[in-house]
Amino acid sequence: MVKGETAVVGSMSDESDAVEETETVEDDASEPEAEGLQDGEFVRIAYTARTVDEGQLVDTTDEAVAEEEGVADQGEFEPRTIVLGEGHLFPGVEDDIRGKEIGDEGSVVVTAEEAFGAYDEEQVRTVSADKIDEDDRYPGARVQIDGEGGVLETIIGGRARVDFNHPLAGEDIEYEYELLDTVEGDLEQARGLLNMMLDLDLEMWVETDEVEETRVVEPDEDEAEDGDSEASDDEPAEPETVTETVEKRTLYVESTPQLAMNQQWMMQKQQIAQQLVELTDIDRILIQEILDGGGMGMGMGGMMGGMGGGAGDVDLEEALEEADIDADEIADEL
Repeated sequence: MVKGETAVVGSMSDESDAVEETETVEDDASEPEAEGLQDGEFVRIAYTARTVDEGQLVDTTDEAVAEEEGVADQGEFEPRTIVLGEGHLFPGVEDDIRGKEIGDEGSVVVTAEEAFGAYDEEQVRTVSADKIDEDDRYPGARVQIDGEGGVLETIIGGRARVDFNHPLAGEDIEYEYELLDTVEGDLEQARGLLNMMLDLDLEMWVETDEVEETRVVEPDEDEAEDGDSEASDDEPAEPETVTETVEKRTLYVESTPQLAMNQQWMMQKQQIAQQLVELTDIDRILIQEILDGGGMGMGMGGMMGGMGGGAGDVDLEEALEEADIDADEIADEL
């Protein structure tokens, strides 16, 4: 009787295991691998965005469209590199792209709320005209009031009515796009991202460098307990500083006056660098300023000569005059 009961229990257990295995197989089968483009992929995309109501151009990567709209002189118009899922496009556009294949085209409307926000009447406010530069006191002028941007609607006497809504607030935006290619390799990925973020075509390259890295190693608790018996129990083991040589994938970017003066770069260089490191195989970024000595007017010899450094036949005032530098202005600045 006991054996019979044991046999029944064993049979039930086998059936339970079989059911669990079946459920596991079914669960695995119910989660097919996602097809098409997915988050994290670098995609080269061409697109044009317009307002739905009036067809006003919002953005484009098409040079022909830019020329038709008379804005071809406002920057470079070429396909851009984005990383799907990183917010480089409105969420509605990214949702439409997911699952599609390279070569596909699409069209999607982004609502005003998701794009530039609904129009808010309370954002139209009256301010003192004294806060507006005299050259900007005309309807339609873009103005800055206490650090906030707006459009001047009317100005009467000493009062001005300013609309602080985004110029495209309340507008649904239609995107028409084509997926051109995926972007592979950390150099091309970095080039595409920087071009998209800064609208600059920069000289850059990637090298693998050996870099010395210092890190602090905490003592192993077990080793500390089994350590020198003569050591005092009141003195905990000290952390150890270790210096080691590691390989780093380094992105070198040649600095230019355009990069140095780029507002986006000046305000967000740390965030941009962090995004590049997180999204690519690059470990660090070095900005290099290359000085070739061209156009400096006078060499080190002339400078040293003027300071009694060896070329005593050079007259400092004459050298400044040849370089078109006003000595009095330099003295005033000092």
